[in-house]
Amino acid sequence: MKIGLLNGGGDCPGLNAVTHGVVGAATRLGWEVIGFKEGFEGLLSPVNCKTLKRSKTEGILKLGGTILGTSNRGRFSSKVGEGGVRKIPSEIMNEAIGNLRELGVEALVCAGGDGTLTTAMQFMEEGFPVVGVPKTIDNDLGATAMTFGFDSATQTVVDALDRLQTTAESHKRVMILEVMGRHAGWIALYGGIGGGASAILIPEIPFHYQKVAEALLDREARGFASSLVVVAEGACPAGEGKVYEETGGAGENRLGGVGESVAKKLGELTGKETRCTTLGHLQRGGSPTSFDRVLATRFGVKAVNLIEEKRFGRMVSYQQYHVGSVSIEKAVKKLNLVDPEGEIVRAAKSVGISFGDE
Repeated sequence: MKIGLLNGGGDCPGLNAVTHGVVGAATRLGWEVIGFKEGFEGLLSPVNCKTLKRSKTEGILKLGGTILGTSNRGRFSSKVGEGGVRKIPSEIMNEAIGNLRELGVEALVCAGGDGTLTTAMQFMEEGFPVVGVPKTIDNDLGATAMTFGFDSATQTVVDALDRLQTTAESHKRVMILEVMGRHAGWIALYGGIGGGASAILIPEIPFHYQKVAEALLDREARGFASSLVVVAEGACPAGEGKVYEETGGAGENRLGGVGESVAKKLGELTGKETRCTTLGHLQRGGSPTSFDRVLATRFGVKAVNLIEEKRFGRMVSYQQYHVGSVSIEKAVKKLNLVDPEGEIVRAAKSVGISFGDE
C-alpha cells in the first residue's frame, strides 16, 4: 500500500516525530510513504513530494520544525474570520485528488489544527480516504485531551518567565509576557502557573485592569516588589474587544498587541515601571519536549493503524492516557476552552494568582 503524509497550518514542535511514527509503522507493514511538501499545496501540479524512507527519518523525532514544510495560506485555506468555513473550489479538489490517484496514493494522513482538519474533511466528502492527526500548540481541539506541541510551547513560556523574574526583581518592575492563545488560554494558564506568574489573563475570563492592579499592589504591600503577568493574545478587558495587529487579510485576522496595552494601563494604575515581552513564534520553534516526542510518535503510529483498519474520516485522539480516535467532524465541531470555574483555575486562584475577575 502507498499512503501520503502532509502537515498543515503553523509549524509545531513534534511534527517530525509524527513523520517518524508514520514512516516507522508503515514500513513494518511493507507500505510506502509519500511526503507532500508545503502542506496541501504540494498536492497540486507540479506535485511537490518525496518518498520517505525509514533510514532517513529514524533520527528526526528530536528535531523542531518539519522536514516536509507546512502552510497556513494558499488555495486550501478553509478557515476564514472568526470560525467561518470556506468551501475549497471543486477544480482545486479534483486536481489534488487526481494527482494523488495518479501517484497510486490510497489514503492521506493530514497533521494539523482545525483548519487543516476542516480541509481534510472536504477530501473525505469528495471520496478520498483521509486520517487526521491533531496538531496545535494552543491545545484547543475539543476531541482530544492533549495535542502535541502544547507541552513544548508551555515549557518555552516557563523558561521565559524564569528569565524575566530575575530582571523584574533587579529593577522592581512588573513584567508582562504576551503568549499565543487566540481563543483558548491553555498556554498562558499552564505556563503562568509553572512560571510563578502573579496574574494570568486569558480569553475565557474577561478581566478588569483595576482588579489586576489591586492584586499587584497587594503583593507589593506584602513585600514583593516585582510581579510577572502572563497575557494570552486573545485576552480582552471586560466589555472590550480583542486587540489585532493586522485585519482585513486572507484568513483570520492576526492578533497581537494586547501585552503592550496591559503594560501601559497597569503602569498607570500601579505607578510601577512595566515592560512587555512578546514571545510570538519562539513558542513554535525548537526541539520538542520528551512528552511531545512520545505523544507525536504514538499519534503517527495510530494514524497508520487506522488506515490499516480502513477507519477513514477519523482523527487520532488522546484521552485518559490512551491514544484512540474520533470522527474528524466531531473533532472540528467544538473548541477545547479553559473552564473559568474548573479545577485548574481554582487551584491557580488558591495560590494567589489573579485572573482580573475578582
